[in-house]
Amino acid sequence: MKSYDVAHLTSVHAVDDVRIYHKQCRSLAEAGYSVALVAPTDGEITLPGVSVLGVPRASSRLARVVGTTWRVYRRARQAKARLYHLHDPELIPAGLLLRLGGAHVLYDAHEDLPRAVLSKHWIHPAARRFVAWFAEVLETLAALAFSGVIAATPAIGRRFRQPRSVLVQNYPLLGELSGDDALPYRDRDRQAIYVGGISEARGANEMLDAFLQFEREANVRLVLVGPVRGDALRGRLNTLKTAGWLEHTGSLPRTEVATRLGGARIGLVLFHPEPNHLEAQPNKMFEYMSAGLPVIASHFPLWREIVESVGCGVVVDPLDPTAIAKAVRQLLDNPEEAEKMGERGRAAVKERFNWSAEATALLDAYERILK
Repeated sequence: MKSYDVAHLTSVHAVDDVRIYHKQCRSLAEAGYSVALVAPTDGEITLPGVSVLGVPRASSRLARVVGTTWRVYRRARQAKARLYHLHDPELIPAGLLLRLGGAHVLYDAHEDLPRAVLSKHWIHPAARRFVAWFAEVLETLAALAFSGVIAATPAIGRRFRQPRSVLVQNYPLLGELSGDDALPYRDRDRQAIYVGGISEARGANEMLDAFLQFEREANVRLVLVGPVRGDALRGRLNTLKTAGWLEHTGSLPRTEVATRLGGARIGLVLFHPEPNHLEAQPNKMFEYMSAGLPVIASHFPLWREIVESVGCGVVVDPLDPTAIAKAVRQLLDNPEEAEKMGERGRAAVKERFNWSAEATALLDAYERILK
C-alpha cells in the first residue's frame, strides 16, 4: 500500500462528510498533499483528490467504540502517513498509539465534548457530570501529547490554551449552495426548510408544533431534510406527513440540498438551549445565509449577535412554538424585507463567513507541523 502525506481518520462520520471530506481533505489535496481518508464504508474507493480506505460499519455504539476504533487504527498504520488527523474523541487512544510510533497527530474538536456529554440521553443522568469531567481531562491531556488541536469554534479553542491550538471554523464553501437554478425569491413557495439531523434536541417537535398552527393554510409548508433520530419522533413525522403541509425528504446529495434551499423562503435553526449548543456555530445557519435565505434562529446570545449584527433574520425562544410561528408569519407576509435579510446574509458569507480563510489557517497549521 502506498504512503500518504496525511490521513484523516473517522469512525463515525460518512465518507462525504462536509467538514472532513469536502472542506479539509479537498483543500489539502488541492494544495498538493497526498491524502487518505479512513472512514466507515465498503472497501477502498477513490474520490476526487482523496483515497478512501474503508472499515466496516459498526452495528452498535459499543461495537463502534471498541471494534471500529481498532480497525481505524490498523488502517491508519497501513496508510503510513506523516500526519494523522483525528475527527472523533473515541479515536484518541488510536492517536496516542500513532504518536508513540513517531507520527504527527492532529485532534479536530468538532464539538465541546464535555458540554455535549451533559445532554447525552444514553448516559445515565447520575453519571453525566463524572463522564463530562473525565472527557475534559482526557481531551486536555491528549492535546498535550498531540502535535496540535484544530478547534471548530472560538469557545472550543479557549479550552485548549496552547500555542498549537488552531481555529478552523466550519463556514460554508463559497457558491456550493447558491445554485444557478434557484428561483427568484418572490416566485418561491411559502415554505421554510431545515437541513441536518432531525431530533428533539434540535427543535423538531417545536417546528412541527409551530407549523400545525398553519395547517388550515394550504400554501404554507415545512420541509425537513436529513435523517431522523428517535423512534417516537419518526412515528410523529410519519403521521403528520399525510396532512400535506409537511415534507420529509431524508438525506439528500449536496446538489439536491442546494436545489431545495433555492426553492425555500426561510431557513430554520432552532436548537434547544443545551450546554453544547449555546456557543456552537451551526454550519446550517451559515449555509442558509450563503443560499440567500433569511434565518429564524434560537435566541442564544452568540446567535443573536451574529443574526442581528448582519441583519439576516429573526431570533426566537426555540422552546416556544407560538413565537416560532409568529416569526415565520412575519417573514412570509413581508417578502421584500425577508429577501433583503437573505441578501445581507449572503453578502456576509461572501465577505467573512466562508471556508477560504479557514482553509488557509488549516494549511498553515499543516505546513508548520510538517516542516
